[in-house]
Amino acid sequence: MNSRLFAALSAPVLAVSVSACGINSVPASQEVAKAKWADVQAAYQRRANLIPNLVATVKGAAASEGKILTDVTEARANATRINVTGDQLSDPAAMARFNEAQARLSASIIPLQRLQEQYPQLQSQANFQTLMSQLEGTENRINIAIRDYNEAVREYNTRIRTFPDMIGAKLVHGAKPLVPYEAVSPNADVAPTVDFGK
Repeated sequence: MNSRLFAALSAPVLAVSVSACGINSVPASQEVAKAKWADVQAAYQRRANLIPNLVATVKGAAASEGKILTDVTEARANATRINVTGDQLSDPAAMARFNEAQARLSASIIPLQRLQEQYPQLQSQANFQTLMSQLEGTENRINIAIRDYNEAVREYNTRIRTFPDMIGAKLVHGAKPLVPYEAVSPNADVAPTVDFGK
C-alpha cells in the first residue's frame, strides 16, 4: 500500500519536474528565435524588393518631367539664338524665324504650366520623398526585426544555460546556443546609398 501511495504521489511530482526541465520550453523558445530570424530575413527581402521598384518609379517620373524640362530648355536656347537686329526688322524671313522660335518656346511652356498646376511640387520630388520615407521605414523594420531576434536568442540561450531547463536542453535536445545578429562591417549601421545614375 505504501508503495502505491508513494507511486501515486511521486507521479505528479515527476511530471512537474520533467516539464520544468526544458522538455517543452527549450524547443518552444528555439522556434520563437527561428520565427524572429525569419522576420529579419523578410525585412531585408522587403528592402531588396523595394529599392529597385522605387528607383524605377522615381526614374520614370523624373524622365517624363525631365522631358518637359528638356523641351523647355531647348526651346529657350533656340529662341535666344535667333536674334532680330534693328536692320532685320523689315526682313519677313528673319521675323518669321524669330516668331517660330518664340512660338516653340511658348508651346513648350504649356506642358510645364499644366504640370505645375497639377502638382504644386513636381511629381519626381514627391517620389524622391516617398523613396526616402520608404527606405527609412524599411531600415526601421530591419532594426526592429534584428532587435526582436536578438531578444529571442538571448531568452533561448539563457534558458538552455539555466537550471532546471538546462537539464532537458543538454540531455534531451542537445541544444546549442544560437548566435545573435551582429554588424559585421564598421559601416553596417549606415543605410545603403541609392544612386540615380548622376
